[in-house]
Amino acid sequence: MTRALFISDVYFPRVNGVSTSIATFRAALRTAGVHTTLVAPRYPNAAGAAESSVGAADDTALVRVDAASVPRDAEDRRMRGRALRAALAGLDGEHFDIVHVQTPFVAHYAGVRYARRRGIPVIATYHTLFEEYLHHYVPLLPRALGRPLARALTRAQCRGLDAIAVPSEPMRALLASYGVRTPLQVIPTGLPADGFEPGAGARFRAAHGIAADRPLLLYVGRVAHEKNIDFLVHAFVELRAARPDALLVIAGEGPAREHLAGLVAALDLAHAVLFVGYLERAQALRDCYAAADVFVFASRTETQGLVLLEAMAQGRPVVSTAVLGTASILQPGCGASVVPEERVPFARAALDLIEDPRRAAQAGAAARRYAEGWSAAAMAQRLAVFYRDVQRRHQLGAGVAPATSPAGDMSTPG
Repeated sequence: MTRALFISDVYFPRVNGVSTSIATFRAALRTAGVHTTLVAPRYPNAAGAAESSVGAADDTALVRVDAASVPRDAEDRRMRGRALRAALAGLDGEHFDIVHVQTPFVAHYAGVRYARRRGIPVIATYHTLFEEYLHHYVPLLPRALGRPLARALTRAQCRGLDAIAVPSEPMRALLASYGVRTPLQVIPTGLPADGFEPGAGARFRAAHGIAADRPLLLYVGRVAHEKNIDFLVHAFVELRAARPDALLVIAGEGPAREHLAGLVAALDLAHAVLFVGYLERAQALRDCYAAADVFVFASRTETQGLVLLEAMAQGRPVVSTAVLGTASILQPGCGASVVPEERVPFARAALDLIEDPRRAAQAGAAARRYAEGWSAAAMAQRLAVFYRDVQRRHQLGAGVAPATSPAGDMSTPG
């Protein structure tokens, strides 16, 4: 059995795509012959927090590290250096074949140092489009300076790795365009089997006082500036010109929540936009997806866009832009309406689905069939093969993985 040490700056109860990806892979890797231990921050009032429906991993293989708050981001935590070093030193008696870094912050540097000290290979999954992250969270830094700085930092971090996993082909191409020469392997996050269990849309609507026949548009994800939710709100204004009874539901939390609430109030939409916060994944989130007539998405920074697949798995028709990682999911036959980032065409695409239930049902059925090709088990097998390939190269003294490994190098599953 392969033993992998995951290190991440974020994990549940902090809800985002990275947490979901980690938990999904940890659960699925077990059946692929890989045991994982995860080192992640400790969060306030989060003792014993579960990994939710994506698969509860063995609690003894989850090491929590004392962490401090992060300026300008109340949800995140920064692992304390001394506590992190102590936690990793406490793992010295355990055998690991590979270190898998999940985030480009404190965890990256700690993971690289630990792997080199133990003489084992280290890889990372590039979940974060760092230049956009830097732009939104260090606003005083001019973009003209921030972009080259972020790219230089990315190149420097990647040079310290034996190989890199990326969630989509567009992300692989982007890193290559930065000048990254470390071998890059495309391995998306898959969907766990329970993601296909039907949600109860009527239960969600009843819980929130939403009429059964009210048109409902849904966004799920982090409520952050880089998610481009402002655009969705403005496109929703256009749609309401034809359907004033429509409702936009925003499921998630994040640093843009207050800004969006202000925008909604300024546009006189308080009665038409519902913020429901984070939802428990095992049932409430599936119910929320199932309640939607149309799932809408317009993020410019996704490295993959897992929520698109989650919506598709619930048979929801999707209207979305296709930028960066989302373009790898929104392929022909996926059942989605792919539109430009323009308010009127976006609103029209959503309105057409609302006003044509038969077409919406056909799109939703196609989306569910498409999502079935993105299983967590298949992606975990690809990652397990990638681990073995990196190990082999490291043991031979090359220290790198081949440009094309047996795991395959495709942006979508075969």
